[in-house]
Amino acid sequence: MTSPDPLKGYRGRAREVLKSHQARVWADVEIETEDGVFEGIVLPRSEQADDRHMVLKLSTGYNVGIAVDRIRTVREKGFREAHYKIPEKEFPFDPAKPNVTLLGTGGTIASRLDYRTGAVIPAFTPGELYGAVPELADIANLKTIKLFGVFSENMGPNEYITTAKAIGAEIEAGAAGIVIGHGTDTMHHTAAVLTFMVQSSPVPIVMVGSQRSSDRPSSDAAFNLQCAVNTAARGPIAEVMVCMFGPTSDSYNLLHRGTRVRKMHSSYRSTFRTLSDIPMATCTPNEVKPLRQDYKRRRDDRNVKVDAVFDDRVAIVYYYPAMKPDIISSLVDNGYKGIVIAGTGLGHVNKPLYEPLREACKKGVSVMMTVQTMWGYAQMYVYDTGRDLMELGCVPCANMLPEVAYIKLGWVLAHTQDRAEVAKMMIAPVNGEITEREPPDGYLVFQGGLPEVEEFLKRGWR
Repeated sequence: MTSPDPLKGYRGRAREVLKSHQARVWADVEIETEDGVFEGIVLPRSEQADDRHMVLKLSTGYNVGIAVDRIRTVREKGFREAHYKIPEKEFPFDPAKPNVTLLGTGGTIASRLDYRTGAVIPAFTPGELYGAVPELADIANLKTIKLFGVFSENMGPNEYITTAKAIGAEIEAGAAGIVIGHGTDTMHHTAAVLTFMVQSSPVPIVMVGSQRSSDRPSSDAAFNLQCAVNTAARGPIAEVMVCMFGPTSDSYNLLHRGTRVRKMHSSYRSTFRTLSDIPMATCTPNEVKPLRQDYKRRRDDRNVKVDAVFDDRVAIVYYYPAMKPDIISSLVDNGYKGIVIAGTGLGHVNKPLYEPLREACKKGVSVMMTVQTMWGYAQMYVYDTGRDLMELGCVPCANMLPEVAYIKLGWVLAHTQDRAEVAKMMIAPVNGEITEREPPDGYLVFQGGLPEVEEFLKRGWR
């Protein structure tokens, strides 16, 4: 049997330097450099990494790259032979507490790093979650079901349908609330589709994830999970919601309606924001405070409508200047039955697209118009361009977010492909995907550098 490479991932100059100092991957080391002394664990590197740096995990949990040509000495202090597994304890059952079901779709809401192999060990069973986040036992009795394990970019119609049916079954079985562990990248897509597939729920359906892994000291995983479980167990809002950080600190989370939320930053913990509206509520591991009153209330019955269907012959097209007509034509030629356009301004595209859009509509393709500005409405009666596009057959979708329109169109087309009926269903709100008007505080951008914003941030932003 081949012995494992003690310098896994290191090559060239980096490998030479570490080898000369007899340093190994996964060793506890003290490194003296021209910039100071660093202590931590030598991490492996990928095959694509450069050969000029080594990576060290500091005691703070953060990783740092060290230029090998600035290293003076490396001293091993120990070696991490053991697996760093989640301590598993029996999740205590309390008949006085609500029963919450956690459905896993992928990702790791709670995990630890195995320093021997470098793998992230997920915590998912009730016992593992109790070992990782023991505070959960103070909130509810927890049942976990792993539906599948995929990165969120691989979520699709099959996963949507499976998740919706599982939610319905758990509600009918008596769950006080549902939590769905999900990767953050496409969480807003899944939140939207579950809003259409699971209607009239008597209990909260709460989607939760983490922007930063559990082995990092800045991880949001444990706090998000506690907030989500408490919302599912005791929250008054019986809708599909996304539960993630509100401010950048862990003082509270926000609950966003599943049809009005979007991931707005690639790495901030407070990445999810409600657009063209305000969030449903703030929440902590101990309470839920609604910010509005127009929500669907928790009920005592077990009645839920599961309508889990989806036609994936739908595309979303982000319009850009000088877009060529063959983009639309190719979608029609390849059998797509629905097209959502994120148009400019109030819902516009250039004239070269008119003819292929006319042909698409003639061939039975449903074409929906949204706006790429994210806030605001497709108001296609204002300019000639908009009126011309409606005459061709394009349907304005008010202030529906482009990706929500894409999701809803796939759901609608699974029911009917009659263009008139599709248009009717698209503009009939199910739960907040179209709002009558935007509240004055539904559009807010903190533009740094302005005196009034800087003063506000000093006084109240944490």
